[in-house]
Amino acid sequence: MLNKVLPTLFVLLMSILPSFSQSVSINPENIQIVRDKWGVPHIFAKTDEEGSYGLAWATCEDRFVDLQHTMLSVNFRLGAYEGKDGVIRDIVAYLADVEGMVEKRYEKDLSPKFRNMVSAYVQAVNKYAETHPKEIVSKKLFPITEKDIIKGYSLTLIFMTAVHYDLVKIFKNYIDQYEKNTPKGSNAIAISKRNTKDGKTYLALNSHQPLKGPFAWYEAHVNTEEGWNITGGTFPGGVTLHTGNNYDLGWAHTLNYPDLTDVYKLEMNPDNKLQYKYDGEWKTLKVRKGKFKVKVLGFLKIPIKRKFYWSVYGPTIKNKTGFYSMRFPAGLNCKAGEQWYRMNKSHSYEEFMEALHLQGIPGTNIVYADKEDNIYYLCNGQFPYRDDSYDWKMVLPGNTSKTLWEANKYYPLDSLVFKLNPECGFVFNTNNPPTQNSCTDENQINCNPTFGYQQKSNNRGLRLQELLESKSMMSYEEFKEIKYDKTYRKPMYNFAAENIELMFNLDENKYPEIAESIKILKNWDRVADINREGAPLMAMAIQYIKKRLFKEGKLPGSNTLDESYYVDALTYAHKYIKKHFGTVHVKLGEVQRHIRGDVNLPAYGAYDVLTAAEAKPQKNGQIKVTSGESHIQLVRFSKDGVEIESVVPYGASDNPNSPHYTDQMEMYAKGQLKHMTLDREELFKNAEKIYHPK
Repeated sequence: MLNKVLPTLFVLLMSILPSFSQSVSINPENIQIVRDKWGVPHIFAKTDEEGSYGLAWATCEDRFVDLQHTMLSVNFRLGAYEGKDGVIRDIVAYLADVEGMVEKRYEKDLSPKFRNMVSAYVQAVNKYAETHPKEIVSKKLFPITEKDIIKGYSLTLIFMTAVHYDLVKIFKNYIDQYEKNTPKGSNAIAISKRNTKDGKTYLALNSHQPLKGPFAWYEAHVNTEEGWNITGGTFPGGVTLHTGNNYDLGWAHTLNYPDLTDVYKLEMNPDNKLQYKYDGEWKTLKVRKGKFKVKVLGFLKIPIKRKFYWSVYGPTIKNKTGFYSMRFPAGLNCKAGEQWYRMNKSHSYEEFMEALHLQGIPGTNIVYADKEDNIYYLCNGQFPYRDDSYDWKMVLPGNTSKTLWEANKYYPLDSLVFKLNPECGFVFNTNNPPTQNSCTDENQINCNPTFGYQQKSNNRGLRLQELLESKSMMSYEEFKEIKYDKTYRKPMYNFAAENIELMFNLDENKYPEIAESIKILKNWDRVADINREGAPLMAMAIQYIKKRLFKEGKLPGSNTLDESYYVDALTYAHKYIKKHFGTVHVKLGEVQRHIRGDVNLPAYGAYDVLTAAEAKPQKNGQIKVTSGESHIQLVRFSKDGVEIESVVPYGASDNPNSPHYTDQMEMYAKGQLKHMTLDREELFKNAEKIYHPK
């Protein structure tokens, strides 16, 4: 009986609570959501605020749980719902004081127009919660506020700029191992029409993210009478799209890993455990006591308390070796959403550059193309003015104002590494160094040493550059072949294990117990295709190496490993595959699978090939792909218009009862794409469903 009464009580409570979103009035009758044959939402509205409302409503219909996860974490409640993995995000949000920053900067950083759009988005989410109470995972969460949404942006960008890597290192006492390279990542490519056989400008948006969860891409299209007409990807909780294209231009993001987080070791007073020296004087740390709950079994939640601190530098953590403070641009302003909105509304290179000059997004590379055949690469970031007498990638002295850079004062855009319209006709990024962004002859760029740009490339960057340089002219099909390349270079290289080629040259006579697997690797053509032997051994060996490196505090970072390391890794792979499949002579598609619900398909790709994939072992021995090609969108610009193809890993909806829960899986697994369009007439003509958000 209680289960039947609670939803009714919640609806009543929502109806009498004061509204948190009164700054803009929305009439859902002015909004149409058009679902195409794949269930992808196309939102049509008069105003941008109405477009934002429609986007929020569609997101809730398809990904309400993921949106709630982000809202729970910024309110320090995800651990109570999800367990120990969730509480980590709660702690990051609390430690970074995302709440305090947004309280201080919300009105200062965001224009009235964008705040109205946030308000409209929040109204839609709260209305959806009110009318769908059974889908709510935590009733204490609602109603959400505008500031909750912006806190979600901030927390997401903290993770996207790798702040959490330093947090983990401090907690695990590995902070002296300072490198911040990472094996995960994304691809983005722009090709000038001078290099294409059909005379069109090509753009590949190919972000690698988790395939599900709050950081998995959500595909949508928004079209308003105020000139906002774009299709692409966003995260649940995004008020606009984060990547995509309109009729005139488009852009992709990839994560970059410059030095965007500084760590300071404080000099503590031996006579007062909370005092630290700063410019010759003792200052007292502010104590912040965080209270969190962690779900451990069913409804059982265990309360935990953690004590954190705050210094003049920022959030501070105590570990076995002392007190460490952190400072990072991602936690100091909330302008990113505003910048993405302006990028969405841009219709020329000049307008797009004006949006970039806002410098609200603290990190990420940008690869851009437009109908005028401009192609552009930018290693974007908020880089503070730092004293170049210090090595900012190392742990810094926390006793002097010389290492305290000024918040929200950053180097201008033209100080960053960028490339506009290179002679060789292409730009790209695969999370490789920003100085490797075009053809080899055009890659020599002087960089500000305080930016801490990574220096070492990855297999994807080296491989993609080779492929692009080998094609002076390419067809669209050849462009697709490059995007879907599954090959490791020879000799193989990756900064996480720089001498990994050693694993391919082990002596089978020296290691007879794994001789069979050594021979398979030696004969493997290094292609991570579903029909290749060798690829499963590589996939499992990489899993072992990554897990061990992380435990030892060496990941992410550059490592040269002993032969015994690779022997142990291949031994693990050999035993695992033989145990579960009876033989090591198995193809990748038998082991690595693309799984959701009742659909279980062979999955291509591997660690650090252009079609990157990471997978987790299942009870039956198969490994399920969990991150990699999370959203693929290929765009062609020409004088005749824009052509778009895309695919997502599963489908538009996370509802198991929806026909669009798994309907893109087979297409995705075969490396195929679906037609997408911005054209209103075509969409309404072929719509599966048209309705108002109510």
